[in-house]
This record gives sequence, C-alpha cells and structure tokens, in this order.
Amino acid sequence: MLISFGCPVSGAWARPETLTSIAQQAEELGYHGLWAFQRLLVGQEQDLASIYQSVLDPIVALTWAGAATSRIRLGVSVINLPYVSPAYLAKQAGTLDLLTGGRFELGLGTGWSEPEFVATGSDPHPRGRRTEEYLAVLRTLFADDVSAFDGEFYRVPPSRMLPRPVQPGGPPILLGGSAEVALRRAGRIAAGWVSSSRTSLAEIEHGARVVREAAAEAGKDPSSVRVVVRAVMNAESSWADMRAQARRYADAGATELFYEPNWDPRIGGPDVDPEKAAERGVRMLTELAP
Repeated sequence: MLISFGCPVSGAWARPETLTSIAQQAEELGYHGLWAFQRLLVGQEQDLASIYQSVLDPIVALTWAGAATSRIRLGVSVINLPYVSPAYLAKQAGTLDLLTGGRFELGLGTGWSEPEFVATGSDPHPRGRRTEEYLAVLRTLFADDVSAFDGEFYRVPPSRMLPRPVQPGGPPILLGGSAEVALRRAGRIAAGWVSSSRTSLAEIEHGARVVREAAAEAGKDPSSVRVVVRAVMNAESSWADMRAQARRYADAGATELFYEPNWDPRIGGPDVDPEKAAERGVRMLTELAP
C-alpha cells in the first residue's frame, strides 16, 4: 500500500510557507503523494466541523506544491463536479498535469452542501447519468484531436483543447461516493475509488470488494483498480497506533492511504496558533513517514 499525506489546505497551517515546506519534506521523506480537498464556502446556518471553515482552493494549492517539488504525486479528493463545467475543469486539470510533469490525480464527487449548490447554480441530480457524461467529456477533451459531445447535461461543439496533459488520456480519475451504485460506477468507468473522511474500516473492505467486482464485470483487470483511503486518525492515538491502523486499511483492500492532518482541529482548525499547527503537522509527517 502506498503512503501519502494531506496537503496543508485547511485552517491555520494553510499558509504559503507551510505548503511549500510540507510538500518538499513529504517528497524528501518518500511519501507517494499529497492530497487536497475542496470546500467552497460554508453557509451561515450550517453547523460544519472547524476544518471546513477556511479552506484553500485545491487546484491552486496543488499547483503551488507542484512548483516546489519534482516527484511527489498531487491529488484532489474530491472536486465536486456539478460546481464547474467539465470543459473548464479539463483545462485546469490538463494544465496542472502539464506544469507538474504528469503528476496530477483527479478525484471527483457530486457534492452534498446545499449552500454550495445554490452559490454555483448547480444541481447534482441525477448523480449517476451526470457523472458518466462528465467523465466522457473530460476524456474526449484530454485525448482526442477533435473533441465533441452532445449529451443530456453537457455539450461540446467540435473543438480542440491544447496543450494536452502529460499523462496519456489525461490524469487518472477516481470517484467518491459510498452508495452501492456509486461504488460500482467507480469500478466500471474510473481508475478507482476514493473514500470520504467518514468511511469506516468495514466500509472500506466492502467498498474495495464492490469496486473490484464491478471492474471485473466491465472487463477490466480488478487488480489494477485503485482504492484510495483518506485516513482520519484519532488525534489522541499514538503514532504506533496510527501506523497499525494504516496496516488494517491495507488488509481491507486499500492500495493507497493518505494520512489527513487537516482533520485534526489542532492543525486544520481556523483559530489555532499557525506556528503550533504547522509544528504538529510536521511532527505527523515525520513520525508517519513510509
């Protein structure tokens, strides 16, 4: 199982100097990747965790991290696809992949925050058909000499999008979601599945099995399907306990795990001391290095 780390995008430690430092240290320590997440805004009446209150844009943050590194992979878990047109995201993702030498990983979800749907003028429904069309548009824009699409939700007139991403066919696309139909979709049409912060160990094991079964039914090699786990650890656990928990995720079928420091309110909280937050983030980074 590959070991990665959460990018400093939330709260007090999400500062330019910390983002640069963590990215460079993670690369030096042998981490496979850095993972960011998306939160556009928080409604005034929403009661959301502190880690959602102040969040950097993931594409911009990963571009910053990519400029400071040369090898480490750069992923987002996840961008909510209803918020932005597939053509616009294809341009952003393709550009980031090119600028970083083919290191970008694109996780997609359909969202859950009503204020964000309102603010972006978007509607996630119907989630399945919308997601399938969205991926089809991304893929033609990433790979085809002349791209075109005429679907129920998205249209692209015959067009060219250049420059191309470095990775053939574009950045790998992983899908989020926990419903059975979402898991099967991830196995069938995507490079794999990326779990949410709330996914239990038992749900990871179940999800990995469903995703791989769906991949096999679609004629894909199930061993090639990725299962990426966001590992939100108990802040009071010892480093040894955290490493032991990671091994349990590997046994459950995960192919990659990223430790998520942003979910520790002492790191990703908006009101904690930035220096202390960064110090704890660095400590986690070094103690849990692969």
